[in-house]
Amino acid sequence: MSAKIRVWDLPVRVFHWLLAGSFAVAYGVAESDQLRGLHVILGYTATGLILFRIVWGFLGSQYARFRSFAFPPRAAVEYLRGLRSGHPQHFIGHNPAGSYAIYGILVIGLATGVTGYLSLKEIGGESAEDIHELCANVWLGLVIVHLAGVVVGSWRHRENLVRAMITGYREGVPEQPGGRSKGLSMTRAVGIALAATVAAFWVWSLLTGTVPGVSERGTREQGREQGSQQTRTGPQSEPNRLAAKKADSDD
Repeated sequence: MSAKIRVWDLPVRVFHWLLAGSFAVAYGVAESDQLRGLHVILGYTATGLILFRIVWGFLGSQYARFRSFAFPPRAAVEYLRGLRSGHPQHFIGHNPAGSYAIYGILVIGLATGVTGYLSLKEIGGESAEDIHELCANVWLGLVIVHLAGVVVGSWRHRENLVRAMITGYREGVPEQPGGRSKGLSMTRAVGIALAATVAAFWVWSLLTGTVPGVSERGTREQGREQGSQQTRTGPQSEPNRLAAKKADSDD
């Protein structure tokens, strides 16, 4: 008999929704020069969240740990076949196919953050920018696949998977005690701390107007513009100076 099972702890849920929002907004404003600062803030946020999730994948509660959704490729293929036939196997945590989407998002998301930082620091030239854009587009593709899987899975399993990621509870048969979840109070404290850290970073960036890397890049670009202007006006300044000197001598 199915029962409500607490599957997704608070840190996982906070990570999930903050990452989703950060990526969506960052991708949407990526082409705007005026919103470059916002894009960078959300890029730092997404990268930090992914690093946290990697650590939490080893230290978190039972279903947050990577070992709970470490499936061989064959298991993913069999799950997709069952999903297609209308009789998919039920998993309390991530299913085999969804697990590969999660791994892909973590890996490509981290690559997007790293190449974005290199591009911001002007390391690697246009190649870093091109790779950053490619990674972001691949990330978008993985998100679309993930969303499609959530819709199909909710339909086939007759379960609202989106609501489960909000409340943390799913329907299923509790597993035998073998990997106890971490205490509710501890995971709740970690989730609140994660949300508070992200909020503090956003508030600090907005109030101080300081976005790490953006101000330095702006200063370098301004310096290059001034240098180019001096280079263009330099050859003309000498004749003007001589003409002015000659006019003074005539007087």
